[in-house]
Amino acid sequence: MKQILIIFLSCMLLVPSFGSFFVFTSFKLNQTEISKTICVQRKMVNNTCNGRCELQKSLKKYADNEKKMQNNLKEKAEVVYLQNTITAHFKLQTPIQSKAKFFASFDSKPISVSNATFHPPSYFI
Repeated sequence: MKQILIIFLSCMLLVPSFGSFFVFTSFKLNQTEISKTICVQRKMVNNTCNGRCELQKSLKKYADNEKKMQNNLKEKAEVVYLQNTITAHFKLQTPIQSKAKFFASFDSKPISVSNATFHPPSYFI
C-alpha cells in the first residue's frame, strides 16, 4: 500500500513537467480532425499546415498559463512569507527583591582600634 502511494505521489509531482507533451500528444491524436475543422489554412488547395498553427497556439497558450501560475505562486509565497510571524507570549513576573545585608553595624561603639595595617605576603619582592 505504501509503495502504491509513493508511486502515485511521484507521478503527481511529475505531471506538470509533462504538460507540453500532453498538448502535443492530444494534437497528434486529433490532427486530422483539427486540420479539417479548426485550421486557418484548411480551405487552401496545397495545405502544408496540417493543423500545426493550432499546435503552436496551444503550446503558446500552455506556456502563458505556466508563466501566469508561476507568477501567482511567487506572489502567494511572498504573502505567506510576510504573514508568518513568530509570536511569543511573555508572562510578567514579579521582580525578586533582595535586601542588602550590612555586615558592619554602626549601632554600638567600637570595642578596640587596630593600629596594625594588613600587608599581604611578599613572595616575589
